[in-house]
Amino acid sequence: MNMHMPAHKALLMTASLALAATLLLPGCAGYRLGSMLPPDIKTVYVPAFINKTAEPQIEMEATRSALAEFQRDGSLKIVAEEDADATLQVKLTDYRLTPLQYDNSRLTAATEYRITLYASIMLTRKSDRKVIVEHPRCYGESTFPVIGDLSSSKRVGLPKAAKDLAHDIVQKVTEVW
Repeated sequence: MNMHMPAHKALLMTASLALAATLLLPGCAGYRLGSMLPPDIKTVYVPAFINKTAEPQIEMEATRSALAEFQRDGSLKIVAEEDADATLQVKLTDYRLTPLQYDNSRLTAATEYRITLYASIMLTRKSDRKVIVEHPRCYGESTFPVIGDLSSSKRVGLPKAAKDLAHDIVQKVTEVW
C-alpha cells in the first residue's frame, strides 16, 4: 500500500480486498485443474470408433490418433477390454469439408479446405456400468491446401484433424474442471 495514503483509505482498501476474497474464493472451492476421474479408474479400453458419418474409413485414423494421444498423455493406461477399469465409446457424428480459399482465376475451384471432425464420447466404469464422463460434442480440425486432386489432399488433412480431435477427447476425459 502507498505509505502516503490516509489511514481511512488504507482501511477501506483492505476491507474491500477482504470482501472480494470472501465473495470470490468460495466459488472456486469446487474447481480443481487436473484429473477428476475416480481413483479406481486407471486403465481404459478404447474400441474402434463408430463412424456415423458419410465419410468412409475415417474411424481408423481417429481411433489410432486417440490411442496415441492417451499414451502420450499418460493419465490413463490403454489396456485390453478384460483388463480395463473403464471403456471409452466414441461415435464420429459429423465430418465437414469446408472450402476456405479459392483460385482467383477459377472462383469455383477451392485451393484450401478445412476438415472438421465431430464426435460424442462416453466413459463408462466397467464394474457398475456407471457413466463417468459424457460429452456430446468433441471436435478436431485442420486446414490443408489442395495439391493435385481433392481426394489425395484430404489424406493430408485427415490425420491432423484426427490428432486435434484426439487431443480434445483426451482432455475432456482426463482434465475435467
